[in-house]
Amino acid sequence: MSELVPGGNVPLPDGALTVRVPGPFDVSALITDDGGRVRGDGDFVFYNQPAAPGARLSGGTLTVDPSALRAGATRVTVVVSPADPGVPLGRLPAPTLLVSDPHGGPLARFAPPRPRQETVLLLAAIYRRGTGWKLRAVGQGYADGLAGLARDFGVDVAEETGGGSAAGPTAGASAVAPMPPASVPSPGPAPGRGRANGPASDLDGLLGPVNSARDAAGSPPVTLDARLVSAARAHAAAMAAAGRLGTEGPDGVSLHQRVTAAGYPYLTVGEHLVSGPRTPAEFVAYCLRTDRPRRTLQDPAFTHAGPAYVTGGGDTYWTVLWASPLTAVGLARTEAEVITLTNAERARAGLRPLSADPHLHSAARAHCADMVARAFYSHTSPEGGQPWDRAAAAGSTRRSIGENIACGQRSPAEVVDGWMNSPGHRANILKPRFTHIGVGFAGGGPAGTYWTQLFGA
Repeated sequence: MSELVPGGNVPLPDGALTVRVPGPFDVSALITDDGGRVRGDGDFVFYNQPAAPGARLSGGTLTVDPSALRAGATRVTVVVSPADPGVPLGRLPAPTLLVSDPHGGPLARFAPPRPRQETVLLLAAIYRRGTGWKLRAVGQGYADGLAGLARDFGVDVAEETGGGSAAGPTAGASAVAPMPPASVPSPGPAPGRGRANGPASDLDGLLGPVNSARDAAGSPPVTLDARLVSAARAHAAAMAAAGRLGTEGPDGVSLHQRVTAAGYPYLTVGEHLVSGPRTPAEFVAYCLRTDRPRRTLQDPAFTHAGPAYVTGGGDTYWTVLWASPLTAVGLARTEAEVITLTNAERARAGLRPLSADPHLHSAARAHCADMVARAFYSHTSPEGGQPWDRAAAAGSTRRSIGENIACGQRSPAEVVDGWMNSPGHRANILKPRFTHIGVGFAGGGPAGTYWTQLFGA
């Protein structure tokens, strides 16, 4: 393992790296071109937008696969900030960056000098040099907070305007092209590169050990769903054709877009993207000996599974989907849980609870569906519509409107926790003058899940 000093660098092996900063910290990442500016919304990976092509944040761990970054990306800047926005970095233990190689082995460690008045620290940069990639230790402090840092990289943090607030980062130069999920292709393997998984009975054999493991954890059994199998097969073939794992294939189509294109609207979704296991038995054994894969396999929320594996380039690429279908009752329950958790936060702050408003609810749900259908993530619609415009169009007559959005979170608890750990979103939730709320959720699109809170007074 390399012990780095500021300015020190180390060459990186091929594959996905794991980046952690133990302690009371949040990790973020900014994906940029040679000019040092983000290209669009998806280039800022943080607790409220935890996924982008080639980068994913999960439970405080950032995974970066340089080969899977969006076209033109040449640098990933790793940022650390206090988990509690009200605590300066100087009052916390000195952050230590730990980087692991694709096999989980220690690759590099960097312990910068303890910050003083800074509120954000640029810890490291993963950057392209020639045909390879390197990691450089940085250790540069920022006093303006995460919002100020994001602005300097080209992210536009929306402020309260026009009688409403739209908290949360949205990119000022979005390059996301609309792409309705219904038109997403499901390509097979490239000629000579991939071979689809074996007979159905082979994959049927997966369910026995899977359901035994679920039963041991007190979770109900899952059943195979042909739509999920179709989406999994297409994604496994795309990974085999590219010769790498990733939530987005070389065709630019995300795994979750394949699921909705296959005709499976979902309320909850999970996935395993794995290379190496040669049989269903080996795949299950891998999941059960590793914590996070085991938790996904045993998650009681899932009712259906869609496994597939494809061989290509001397390796075997697995995509296994886990999901539960979207129902009117389940959607209403999920949205109501967001309101309950939001009001619990207001109660802790001594504020009155928010009442559910059907007009705000309709506008919030429609905005989530629109972000999925047209593959964008912003408070501003492609036509320029703002939160207060959507509320009025849905029939609301409330004079003050605010909005929180999020993508990638897999549960109401996760999304509300993310909002409460973001100063702008927290301010909306705890704004005393707001009296009503509407919540929306939709599954699909590049990020997998989209959430909206619309507040009114």
